[in-house]
Amino acid sequence: MRLPVSFEDVTAAAERIEAYVVQTPVAEAASLEERTGARVWLKLETRQRTGSFKDRGAANRMLQLSAAERAKGVIAMSAGNHAQAVAYQGTRLGVPTTIVMPETTPFTKVRRTEHFGARIVLSGEGLADAGVRAGEIAANEDLTLVHPYDDERIVAGQGTTGLEFLRAVPELDVLLVPVGGGGLISGVAVAAKHLKPSIEIVGVQTEQYPTLYRILTGLEPVHGALTIAEGIAVKSIGEIPLAILREYVGEVILVSEESIEFAIHLLLEDEKLLAEGAGAAGVAALLQHAGRFRGRNVGIVLCGGNIDTGLLANVIVRHRLREGRVVRMRVTIDDKPGVLAEVAQILGDSGANILDVAHQRLSLEVPSKKAELDVTVETRSPSDLERIVAKLHETGYTTSILETR
Repeated sequence: MRLPVSFEDVTAAAERIEAYVVQTPVAEAASLEERTGARVWLKLETRQRTGSFKDRGAANRMLQLSAAERAKGVIAMSAGNHAQAVAYQGTRLGVPTTIVMPETTPFTKVRRTEHFGARIVLSGEGLADAGVRAGEIAANEDLTLVHPYDDERIVAGQGTTGLEFLRAVPELDVLLVPVGGGGLISGVAVAAKHLKPSIEIVGVQTEQYPTLYRILTGLEPVHGALTIAEGIAVKSIGEIPLAILREYVGEVILVSEESIEFAIHLLLEDEKLLAEGAGAAGVAALLQHAGRFRGRNVGIVLCGGNIDTGLLANVIVRHRLREGRVVRMRVTIDDKPGVLAEVAQILGDSGANILDVAHQRLSLEVPSKKAELDVTVETRSPSDLERIVAKLHETGYTTSILETR
């Protein structure tokens, strides 16, 4: 069967874009190996200039524009990473760029896309809506549409990720690749399967957007609510990628929102790597299904690192809440001077870091000469919390742990 993108297309793309992208490093992930029993390598596409693999496809597509197309400019629809890549490569090539982004796109990605020189149009709730608007503008202004995934030149460009990965670590048994519209995983599959036909290509999607999973299992696609992995929150798979994926992808793993948050935190804390939700999806799949990959050589494409700093802070706090390292407690105290300082002293002596205190005097559930303190503290471990509560009780303070999730 002749597929729409060949290995020769990928190698030609690699030569074409060499001066326009970063040949990103591959890092062995010791902490993931300890947790899963697999040997694990990460392809750090977060090191591209725009923070994701999208630089590759955008460069390959835009380097093949005609002189007339370059002069008129291009337009793209994107939730952020493709937008930044098109804008960045457009600036380097002197091509005017217009990007249509969903209104829900994180501000960080909007700001960075503007920084790279694009004209921004915010439209719709998702990529499908943005695509409709992009088509209208393209027709009205005679702009060339640079599709984020359903284009042979985009797929070939993304495939250079797999080409580099397999050349760096030829012993890989399996590749875990996040799936949005299918451009990355299809290109990677073309390259990887040519270099090593026995390699297993496994797609990763969120439970909220299981589009490829349902297509390959003969079901109608369904879509959920907002996801932390907005970069792969895509309602459709491109026809070009899908033709390749039906041939090369045997399995798609679905990952939960909680597992993606955990993967983001683990990468940051243990591997010192920053990943966005879509970028961490492959790691989430490995952790959620560790037994499936134990004893195997696993490659994971860390496809993007453009996470909003506010969201990242929220992920960190939520993870610490789950671990019992950040806890909210309620302490009943006598309403008189010096008591608040005494409670703070007990907490400090016990090794707790006080993050927030709310002093409630008007609760009808406590006597009029008492008050309640709602205290949020950070501890080193759950055992620290047990010691803190015991010390407060020993000193005469009634204490309860509030619901934190």
